[in-house]
Amino acid sequence: MSLTQALNTAVSGLRVTQSSMAVVASNVANAETPGYVRKRPVQITTAAGDLGVGVRLQGVDRALDVYLQRQLRTEGSGYSYASTRSSFYQRLQQLYGQPGSESALETIYNNFTGALQALATSPDSNSARYAVLSSAQVLAQHLNGMTADLQELRTDAELGLGESVQQANQAMQQIARINRQLGTSTSNDATKAALLDERDKYLDQLASLMDIRVVETNNDQVNVFTNSGTQLVGIQASALAFDAKGSVTPAAQWSSDPSLRAVGTITLLTPNGESVDLVANGTFRSGRIAALLEMRDGVLVEAQAQLDEIAAAMARALSDKTVAGTAVTSGPQQGFDLDIAAMLPGNGIDLTYTDGSGATRTVTIVRVDDPAALPLAAAATANPNDTVVGVDFSGGMASIVSQLGTALGTAGLQFSNSGGLLRVLDDGAVGQIDIASFAATVTESSLAGGGPELPFFLDGTDLYTGEISSLGTQALGLAGRIAVNRSLIADPTRLVVYQTTPPTPAGDVTRPNFLYDRLTRGTLDYAPQAGIGTAISPFSGSLPSYMRQVVSQQGEAASAAESLALGQEIVFNSLNERFSTGSAVNIDEEMANLLNLQNQYGANARVMTTIKEMLDLLMQM
Repeated sequence: MSLTQALNTAVSGLRVTQSSMAVVASNVANAETPGYVRKRPVQITTAAGDLGVGVRLQGVDRALDVYLQRQLRTEGSGYSYASTRSSFYQRLQQLYGQPGSESALETIYNNFTGALQALATSPDSNSARYAVLSSAQVLAQHLNGMTADLQELRTDAELGLGESVQQANQAMQQIARINRQLGTSTSNDATKAALLDERDKYLDQLASLMDIRVVETNNDQVNVFTNSGTQLVGIQASALAFDAKGSVTPAAQWSSDPSLRAVGTITLLTPNGESVDLVANGTFRSGRIAALLEMRDGVLVEAQAQLDEIAAAMARALSDKTVAGTAVTSGPQQGFDLDIAAMLPGNGIDLTYTDGSGATRTVTIVRVDDPAALPLAAAATANPNDTVVGVDFSGGMASIVSQLGTALGTAGLQFSNSGGLLRVLDDGAVGQIDIASFAATVTESSLAGGGPELPFFLDGTDLYTGEISSLGTQALGLAGRIAVNRSLIADPTRLVVYQTTPPTPAGDVTRPNFLYDRLTRGTLDYAPQAGIGTAISPFSGSLPSYMRQVVSQQGEAASAAESLALGQEIVFNSLNERFSTGSAVNIDEEMANLLNLQNQYGANARVMTTIKEMLDLLMQM
């Protein structure tokens, strides 16, 4: 090896050592920089003449465990999803109040029924009557307030979705920008490594918002997809659009039909101009966006439905009364006549009969004044075993008979107009069709209708009948509108007096006992769509038992959400610690590397000094 070759080799060693020291300096300087990944110089040998072997710096590598990073993003998405849900559930729990506290829904309801019990003991007491009305107003206002708070939670979720979409767009645009920069880069230096660090930061941000899949391509570029396969980012970034609707009401719900949808949806706009509704496609399965959608369109909607069921049960428990049919015969045929004059939209008729096979059949006939709402779905009633028939009463008795004949004539039932009464007869054959009962449930509209029933609670200023229209059921959002009948507030004596001819005695306990019994022990059926019970086995029981079911279910859901969030946090933090151990800067390790580089630099310098001395000696000779 010539002295010149040796000198070149030593110089290459000095250059690589200097570059390596620059990498160490960068690591030390960025030890506390968020998202910075420790850098490592990559050295390779080079030929230096015929015999000399030098060294050069091929590039700067990142100390990165790609598999662990992929796991970390997945768990980060799950942690963001779980923590967002838990936060909303905790806020939802506060609406119901701490069990046993003065502000708890159950406590306020018990105060109302307790006042009714006191009225039943002293029906002639003015203070007892005012106590009933006062506690009833507090209960109605509490349900109004809970509804307002629930819709505020949904509004927060709506606003959160808008913010998340903006953040996702920013992250995707930055990822695409860096992809383009990497595509034009031909070196593997610190600048490229810094770009990769920056892109990882935006990928992590995007992963916290939604579940993504990252696929590496040429030149360290990546394509980003949703886990359902929709591409978000390549060289160009797609854009997410969210058409926020602002304030949210109980009636404002998501629908795949844009004409029916009253809340925002998330649309993907691809670089080639295609538009995809990601909510309709079920794209979001994890991350903050998925949690916000679940709360806005699922959990909080169900919670509102439960409050509406409570409000509807309170109203119908006190105002519904049964009008029984009168048994009649016509030759060999037997059946009933029923007065349906008092039926209002939403009121129903229960028909029970035995068919030719001996099986008992139940039919629920519902008055519907909006033809656009027909035909009614089977879920229009809570009974899973009945046949639901919606009938438009606007055309008079002849039209009612015709509609019933069309709907039920094939069952062997015969309907007719009997002097203004609705008549139903069997087929007249022995052992074939036998009608067991025919009765209507109507809403009492008067405070003194001759019975204990009364319209105690109203839908604002209107009667609550459970009316069904093309816009939905009257129960939707009822908890936000329920109010005590103003006529009852103006005349508290009607809490006792239920008829004027003959007048009800001042100390009569009939109505107070009825009110208390219906609200504490009366059995009602509740729609399973609210999440209590199932379509096959809907919940049936008293109002207090249903309320306890609601509070218990919400408490269990909040506890489960908190446990899930805690578990995800532990997993995420554990993975993050492992990732940081391998990728973060360790100052002690960098100092040790610095000492090694110092020794290497000194050794290379010593080689150069020796070569200089030898060259000087040759020149002197």
